[in-house]
Amino acid sequence: MSGASHTVKALVLTGFGINCDFETQYALNQAGAQADRLHINQLIEACRQGPALDPYHILAVDGGFAWADDHGAGVLLGLKLRSNIGDRIEDFIARGKLVMGICNGFQALVNMGLLPGMNRDYRARTVALTANDCGNFRDDWVHLAVDPGTSCIFTKGLDRLELPVRHGEGKFYAPPEVIERLQKRGQVALRYAGPDFEPARGVFPYNPNGSLDDIAGVCDETGRVFGLMPHPEAFHHLTRHPQWTRLLDIEQRRTMSPADWEGRGLRIFRNAVEYVRENLLP
Repeated sequence: MSGASHTVKALVLTGFGINCDFETQYALNQAGAQADRLHINQLIEACRQGPALDPYHILAVDGGFAWADDHGAGVLLGLKLRSNIGDRIEDFIARGKLVMGICNGFQALVNMGLLPGMNRDYRARTVALTANDCGNFRDDWVHLAVDPGTSCIFTKGLDRLELPVRHGEGKFYAPPEVIERLQKRGQVALRYAGPDFEPARGVFPYNPNGSLDDIAGVCDETGRVFGLMPHPEAFHHLTRHPQWTRLLDIEQRRTMSPADWEGRGLRIFRNAVEYVRENLLP
């Protein structure tokens, strides 16, 4: 688990129903990191024996259906992480490093209390991700608007995105005072939007799950802990988009180089890697 001091190192969790680990590892590698996949049990055992997280700069808790979402999506994954290495992850964050949770990983971070991390409290549960209002699993592409006032380092330089969602429990819920505080502190990073990238205002299917304030992703107050329900790792290349041929035609008309076919989801990972290079490496 060691690496050269100039290398951005990322750790991607796998095991027990987590099933987006290869995609997430690939996206991080494409973004310039050196990403390792590690079974959650191996990580816990390694942490018991020593500072296993020390060589890493980015921890990715990726998507899937950990423990088949028994007792609720991300509940058992969050419990296993919190009860075994929760203090190690909090130390990881305190040292200026990055944590991202995608879909099931976002649910786990919320269940752990790592998000939204108000007042740097990474244990209190203040928000929830619960069953979709539509009553069923949603597998579709959505439009996303980046909040211009967000402090999230992962969405830097982005204003809009299209990404796929794959979830049955993605509705972001919190009391009105919590949502207001998230808005004021710049912690709302992504919102579901219509085709014009204006707020979805709760309208289905543009808001696929009924999330309050159309919230699709939030960060902590530092901007370094980020969770989102859509899957950025699934749009690492233009050809991953269901309408990629139309998009290619549009981009080529704007003098896009045919060799530059990077999917916009990869920008989220590039932002993380660039942040590490600028702030954490010698």
